[in-house]
Amino acid sequence: MAAAVPMLALSPTMTEGTIAAWKYNEGDEIKRGAVLCEVETDKAVMDYEAGAQGTLLKIVAPAGTSVKVGDLIAVIGSKGEDISSILAQATASAAPAGSGPVPPVQALKTELLQSPTPQMSTPPSSTPNNSGTQTPIPQSQAPQEQQPFNGSPSVLGGPSPGKPAPVLQSGVAPSSPLARKLAQQAGLDLRMLQGSGPGGRIVKRDVSRYLESISSRSSKALGAETNKSQSGAYTVSTSEDTIVPVTRLRQTIARRLGESMREAPHFYLRMAIDMEHLINLRNAYNQARKDGFTVSFNAIFMKLAAMAIAKHPQVNSTWMGDHIQIHSRIDVALAVALEEGLVAPVVRDCAHKGIEEIERELRDLISRAKEGNLKPEDYEGATFTISNLGAWGVEEFTAIINPPGSAILALGAIKKEAVVHSNAQGEDSLVIRPMMRATLSSDHRTIDGAVAAAFMKDLAAIWEDPAKALF
Repeated sequence: MAAAVPMLALSPTMTEGTIAAWKYNEGDEIKRGAVLCEVETDKAVMDYEAGAQGTLLKIVAPAGTSVKVGDLIAVIGSKGEDISSILAQATASAAPAGSGPVPPVQALKTELLQSPTPQMSTPPSSTPNNSGTQTPIPQSQAPQEQQPFNGSPSVLGGPSPGKPAPVLQSGVAPSSPLARKLAQQAGLDLRMLQGSGPGGRIVKRDVSRYLESISSRSSKALGAETNKSQSGAYTVSTSEDTIVPVTRLRQTIARRLGESMREAPHFYLRMAIDMEHLINLRNAYNQARKDGFTVSFNAIFMKLAAMAIAKHPQVNSTWMGDHIQIHSRIDVALAVALEEGLVAPVVRDCAHKGIEEIERELRDLISRAKEGNLKPEDYEGATFTISNLGAWGVEEFTAIINPPGSAILALGAIKKEAVVHSNAQGEDSLVIRPMMRATLSSDHRTIDGAVAAAFMKDLAAIWEDPAKALF
């Protein structure tokens, strides 16, 4: 009997996933437990293992398609088996992932059976407002809402005048739901694209490549056509703005941190910490190792922060609405900057692990984060987070709390400064010390100001004399 293959929730927070790649083609034999496809979640690309055995009769969701959890992605059964009832049942209960109006059931059924694509209304043409100036959007930021454009093809990356865009007789290019969604978000007329999918269908990769072409050509246009005003500032036409497609990771960052800022009343405490003894301790440890293994500042920071948290359990808590949950285990996350966004892998139970063990786990997590191979359990459920921008020379900053934790510690660069030092006799002198500024962001629903202040005081004491705390 044929088995429906639904999109499974591969992590506790997953509501939809994108099919990154299929490992088998229709007609291939599948064994139970084989990796059927790769699914891109909000933080990682994960293997989807087949729960049934037989022939892959139908791939309902092609690579590049976003699918809600529970919706049909494939059918496995015996060769020649009738699966029309499974497809009909799926189309009657499922809705396409993403925003926008839900098409009628019959239209969705038609698309699943690979009949002609339902028509999409063409975005209205409008002329961009070129009267003002605007700074180009940095690559690391999500784009602002864009108006549909009808600018010059030579600047915006459209087809050349000698090569008209392919259009159906109906005036609508065949396209996948995800391609239409991306095009709508970017204000893009799909008639300007050449589809690479089955039967010339426009799919996600066609839209992505086209937007990349726009970005490349717009960058060249900015360099060639930007004029200097009388005040010496460069003016940039809004029609030349770069369009940056929003990745699933970026969407997750925007959603989670937006919720954190809206729901958690943040307050901030700053403290300057003398790092001389900690630096000396790290140097001595690394020099004593004969195998070349070294520990990073981050591993030491995570261990010593956990020791301070152990003295103030309220810092290791989560707001649950009708109660506060104080966690028995201290799971510390470290914010890691990737090209496509931010991820915070977690080292579990830092209070009961040595610095070397933390360092080895941290290296593995960071390596897999850069490769996109983190599993949900690697980055979910942190009770405390550290964000270190010292490597970029940032002296101090405030960070947004990483849910479900109630606090995040923002660390700046270590810099030599002149500070007043008091000796045992109470005499003051001006000395040069390597100082670091630490800023604690706390959720006032779970952590009071006095609790946060006491935590920071003990944290500074431990970091300024780490040998006493560790040995």
